[in-house]
Formats: sequence, C-alpha cells, structure tokens
Amino acid sequence: MADSIYLDRRTPPHIATLILLAGLSALSMNIFLPSLPGMAAWFGVPYSVMQMSVALYLALSAVLQIAIGPISDRYGRRKVLLGSLVLFLIATLGTLLAPNATLFLIFRMAQAVIAAGMVLSRAVVRDMVPDAQAASMIGYVTMGMSIVPMIGPVLGGVLEELIGWQANFGLLLVLGLFTLWLTWADLGETATLRPVSLAAQMRQYPQLLRSQRFWGYALCAGFASGSFFAYLGGAPYVGTEVFNLSASGVGALFALTAVGYAVGNFVAGRFSVRIGMNRMVYIGALVTLGGLATLAAVTLAGVHSPFVFFGFTTFVGFGNGMTLPNANAGLLSIKPELAGTASGLGGAIMIGGGAALAALAGVLLGPGATETPLVLLMLASACGSLLSILWVMRRARALGLSV
Repeated sequence: MADSIYLDRRTPPHIATLILLAGLSALSMNIFLPSLPGMAAWFGVPYSVMQMSVALYLALSAVLQIAIGPISDRYGRRKVLLGSLVLFLIATLGTLLAPNATLFLIFRMAQAVIAAGMVLSRAVVRDMVPDAQAASMIGYVTMGMSIVPMIGPVLGGVLEELIGWQANFGLLLVLGLFTLWLTWADLGETATLRPVSLAAQMRQYPQLLRSQRFWGYALCAGFASGSFFAYLGGAPYVGTEVFNLSASGVGALFALTAVGYAVGNFVAGRFSVRIGMNRMVYIGALVTLGGLATLAAVTLAGVHSPFVFFGFTTFVGFGNGMTLPNANAGLLSIKPELAGTASGLGGAIMIGGGAALAALAGVLLGPGATETPLVLLMLASACGSLLSILWVMRRARALGLSV
C-alpha cells in the first residue's frame, strides 16, 4: 500500500535522471556509427545493409512514438519508462548474440523502444513547468544529454579498434541496467492520469492534427533534425570511404557536431525565456542554414577536406541546439493536457522524417560518390526548417499570439 501511495504522488525526478534517460536514447542511436564498415565486414554484407541499422531503427522509433505518448498519458510516464528499459535490455542482449546480419537488424530495430526515454523526458518537463520555463528546462536537459552522444562516437570508435564492435553494445547494456535502477528509484509519476480508455486517448489525435501551429512546430523540428539524421546516415561513409579516416578518427570528428549542439542547448536554456520560443527557433534555423549554405558553396568550389566537412557541421549542431528545445516546447504547448501524446506524435514526425533522410543519404552515397550529395541533402532539409518556423510565426500573428 505504501508503494502504491508513493507511485501515485506527483514526484518530479532529478534533472540528472531525465538527462540519462534522454542520453541513453541518443547514445543508442550513434555510438556504433564509426563501427559500421567493420560490422559490415564482420557479418559479410555490403555497407548499405549495415547502414540500414540506422534507417530501420529510426523508422521503428517513429512508429513507437505514436503509441508511447498516448499510452503514457493514460497509464503514466513511470510505467512506460520502466517497461521500455526492460525491453531495451533484452534487445541489446540480442544484438550481442546475433549470429548473422538479419537477426542483428531485428534486434537493432527492437532497441528503438528506448525512444520512450527521449519522448517522455520532454513530457515530464512539461508536466512540471509551464511553456516558457519548459523551453528553458528542455534546453538544459538536452544540453546535458548532448554530452553523451558527443563522446559516444569517439568512445565507440576507440572500443571498436581495441575490442571490436560488440563492445559498443556491451556498454549500452551496462548503461541500460544503471538507468533502469535510477529510474525505478528516482522517477515518480508526474502525469495527471485521466480515467479514459486508451482508444479514447488515441481518438484525441485529431485535436492536434487540426492545429496548423502544431504542424508548423513539428515540421520545423523534423526538418531541423532531418539535417542531422542525414548526417548520421552518410557521414560514416564520407569519413571512411571519401576521406580514408579510421573509425576512431571519424568518431572524434563526429564530436564537433555534438559540441555545437551542447553550446546551442546552453543558449536555448539561458535565453529562451527572454527572447521567446519562436524567435529562438528562427535564429537557430538561420544558423543551421547559413552554415550548410557556406559548406555547400565551399564544396562545390572544389574544396574537399574532412576538417571542412566535419567543421561546418558544427553549425548544424549549434543551430539545432537552439531550434529543437523550443520547437518541442512549442508543440507541447498546443494542448498541455495531451503533452505525452503531442511529444510522441511530434517525435514520430521528426524521427520518421529522419529515417527517410538517413536512408536517402545511404542511397546517394554509392561507390565513388563524394560528400557533395550529402551536403546538398542536408541544406535542403535546413531550408524546410526555416520555412516551417516562418509559417508558425505568421500563424501566431494571425491569431494575435506572441511571436
């Protein structure tokens, strides 16, 4: 009875718990990227097959997020997070024991259940604080979260060279166990549960889908992260096949984007309340677009260097660091009572688009390709992000809301 009473209380977790939940989700996405060429050789399959471990993971993650949000609104954040962590641990063990590429990809897709950590860490923040503060706090959560994927590819590349690609998934297993324990011990229920059926909860999706502002924020976040997901899908190939870098070298240069993301998150956390959500999104979209436009111009002029390519992607991280916390806070603010549902649906749009762009990057980077197709794909996605936030700001003016 005492445990039941404890679980029913609105007991917000420490921010470190939210950072770790979101960070584990991000780490599982990118720690193994420098190992993709080596994994392809291990399983005896083409690189394009192993590259699908990125696109398939993102695709299933998008599908799961559609369900994760309303399920957590109905049954609570705590139960969904604990269940997803258990399933993630089982899937991670499967990736380590898989005897062939097919089974590996199946278990790799199953790891996508950890997307609950990213979705619900945002929803928990929105449960606890109002709009402007939510944007600021999400910025700090994702700033801390970005430290994990910043060192992830570096660590993954080193582990792959010293031990083998399996070490990356072994580390995920250990971190998953620790996160499960911490979540059990620290995260109480923060959602206000309503006595409605899950089917009734799902039927509330049209309330969000009819909102032009929701679509504007969701598409802005989707296109902004799309530049990064295209980068995730194509940069390992560019690093190893175009620039002939080692796995650890690719991992080290991957960290530049994450450094930019951490700085952008700090700016979002520090200034979002003062500047406003929409203006911060707009500034972030401009930074990303400016960096990629410059990179495209330099690349088309014939300058091909790993330091130029990876260096300019720092602007992608910096711009997204300002854009994504505020765009996510914006879509959560449309219907605060549906914060979990909005986070899940918005995340599905964002991750689903990212899966498509990651897969497209793999197709564009065939034998003999340079980094140019990837740069242009990222630039096109950044343009979409800027146009989307301009749409939101125009709609806000029409409704007499603060821009």
